[in-house]
Amino acid sequence: GVSSFQALMVSTASRVGTGNIIGVSSAICIGGFGSVFWMWVIAIIGSASALIESTLAQIYKKKGKDGECYGGPAYYIEAALHCRPLAIVFCLSMIATYAFGFNMLASYNLQSTFSGFSFYDAKWTPWIIGGILAVITGWCLLGGGSRIVKVTSTLVPAMGVAYILIVMIINRAYLPVVFSKIISEAFDFQAIFGAFAGSAMMQGIRRGLYSNEAGIGSAPNASASAQVSHPIKQGLVQMLSVFIDTLLLCTATAMMCLSSGIAPAKELQGAPWVQAALHESLGSFGPLFITVAMVLFAFTTLLGNCFYCDNLLNYIHRGQPSKTFMKGFRIVSALVVFIGAGMEVSMLWNISDVLMGVMALINIPVILILSNTALKALADYEKQKKDGENPVFKAGDIGLEYETDYWG
Repeated sequence: GVSSFQALMVSTASRVGTGNIIGVSSAICIGGFGSVFWMWVIAIIGSASALIESTLAQIYKKKGKDGECYGGPAYYIEAALHCRPLAIVFCLSMIATYAFGFNMLASYNLQSTFSGFSFYDAKWTPWIIGGILAVITGWCLLGGGSRIVKVTSTLVPAMGVAYILIVMIINRAYLPVVFSKIISEAFDFQAIFGAFAGSAMMQGIRRGLYSNEAGIGSAPNASASAQVSHPIKQGLVQMLSVFIDTLLLCTATAMMCLSSGIAPAKELQGAPWVQAALHESLGSFGPLFITVAMVLFAFTTLLGNCFYCDNLLNYIHRGQPSKTFMKGFRIVSALVVFIGAGMEVSMLWNISDVLMGVMALINIPVILILSNTALKALADYEKQKKDGENPVFKAGDIGLEYETDYWG
């Protein structure tokens, strides 16, 4: 298994991605300042669902032949609800969401960051960048997963910290004004009801979910692979991941763009607005910095997403699929990255929103039905903490009838 920290980094790598920069920028350009507030609300609700889904993934995780552990929503749907067909539907919807929807979007977002440079030609450049990206992604994927984990666990923390610090230090004078504006616009009811789909509330919620992925059942796939003495430990770590993602990184992007003095506009949504804002506060170094950040963020997202798909394919095949099948799947994944680079942006967001909705529709009712088990585990954890012990979990302690692989 991997350590708790590594599992946090894999799920943070997939969470911290283009959504933090591009998604936030799109939400504010369409929904105004108030969107940021609704992103925070989603993060707070989301951290609760992250705790439950990751705890369940830990409780119902399986032991692989190689001694690794794996799990996720598919496993707790089958184990606790005895419904393999539903679990397979979940797996398929998640593969569609990640390997196709999100990866196309990440690829598009990555190439769109170059649109501010002089060499960019809207007709050819996206395809060239997409091609280069597809080749690198394919190379990493065919080289197996160990490289992925190593690369992401070093890149993500470094990028995130640099990003937050640079942004907050430059704009610290503006912060109070920006905060008050976010709060006042969030409750501008005319804005909320006026045009619900384009409103602050709707944009904040949609982009907040895209960014932190809480509750849609993706992170449990990574958190099940961590080795901990008590499932709740990993659940708490995942709550932290949602917090890092939305409350720190998304807020950093929002602050940076809002305090630059450049007014958000529909035609600027996505990378262009962020680049204009950074150009304002950092001079010509700004767009360069955001391009490097975006390339790394988008790339870690691509790899993190593919890591999830391996896990799901194992579930559907009841064991490792054949080498040829995996090779084929990875080559297709790389091709999708290539296609996504040249597609139209609002279509990509809509595809991803719909696919993500399907996952949430399956996962959220399931975690509600099973939340009792997770809450019992939480009570057990708190009790052991109170007694001053290092919490260790036994399935029998919470009266769990299911035969678990780990907590006997």
